[in-house]
Amino acid sequence: MPLLYTFHFYLFGLIAVASAITFVTRKSPVAAALWLVNTMFCLAALYVLLDAQFIGVIQVLVYAGAIMVVFLFVVMLLNLGAGQEASDFRKAGVRIAAGFAGLLLLAMLLGVSRDRLPTVFPEMDVPVNAVQPVAASLFRENLLAFEVTSVLLLAAIVGAVALAKRSTVRT
Repeated sequence: MPLLYTFHFYLFGLIAVASAITFVTRKSPVAAALWLVNTMFCLAALYVLLDAQFIGVIQVLVYAGAIMVVFLFVVMLLNLGAGQEASDFRKAGVRIAAGFAGLLLLAMLLGVSRDRLPTVFPEMDVPVNAVQPVAASLFRENLLAFEVTSVLLLAAIVGAVALAKRSTVRT
């Protein structure tokens, strides 16, 4: 693996682990959810670096997109984040680290984009129809598991709405 790939693999892996630890240690559920989204994006970047672009895109669309929207919807619906101060980014050290990370990523982007793109990312042999085997497996062999998962997510949303409705009626 070239040095650039190795560096980015370890960089995204370190950010994913740090974000996961921060996710677990947050008191505010909304801040925890945002750290989990950051972890999901880092995992998607790792999938792309491992030449699994389809899985990386699905990671962003399904987990960082749909599941986290449902999670935040339930958190907001249950009003779990009320009365808590979102102080994750108010500390000076966190701001300095975020600024440094942003400048580092900008410098890497500018370095990669300077006519070095063809040498950094060589031509890859990607099958013409890479989605068909995944879709066939998902909708033929694993159709029952796929449908059970969607029913469980629907039941979780209905349960959250019922709990929220019951708590607002009592107050």
